[in-house]
Amino acid sequence: MVIVPPQVPASKAERLGECLEAKVVRTTIGGSVLIGALACANSNGIVLPHFVRTEEVEAIGSASDFSVSIMETKKTAYGNLVVANNRGAVVDPRLKPKDLRRIEDGLGVEAVAGEIAGSPYVGSLAVATDRGVLAHPLLKESEGKVLGEVLGAPVDVGTINCGIPYVATGLIGNVRGAVAGTITTGPELFIIGQALDVVEESW
Repeated sequence: MVIVPPQVPASKAERLGECLEAKVVRTTIGGSVLIGALACANSNGIVLPHFVRTEEVEAIGSASDFSVSIMETKKTAYGNLVVANNRGAVVDPRLKPKDLRRIEDGLGVEAVAGEIAGSPYVGSLAVATDRGVLAHPLLKESEGKVLGEVLGAPVDVGTINCGIPYVATGLIGNVRGAVAGTITTGPELFIIGQALDVVEESW
């Protein structure tokens, strides 16, 4: 499943679904179009902030049979705080133990605290699938080791959109494909394809 804001033209939403071979769900999160920053998901479930609306939960739930977990905390940008695949999750080390447990229950994987490039915003600094992980170019060796062990996938570093190190702000992917921002360069696309072991496409 791929969540697309209603404002996205139908042709682009359809193309996105085809690239990722995923069902397209058109909705917002708490009325916001910043889906990637607010939600974190894998094939088992999705974690959403407390202000998500009932109709949005229903739209997501009706399109899939996986778990929908709503976090009851002041933090809202779980897409920026968690990087996950179907094997594990690395989360912002400032999250409380009870929140880690809820994330684990929601995604059906073990959650481990960690940082990327010395920052707790791990979800914005890496994109992970079951085939590979692409992370911020200043990833430390110790951080990369945690990512690789927890997510059970090889880890590489790179940028998107002509040098942006916050790779999740301009890249989405799964085991079937990846879609990057329109100004992502050829060399960046090559690294993305190698890191995630997929055919990538620039938008």
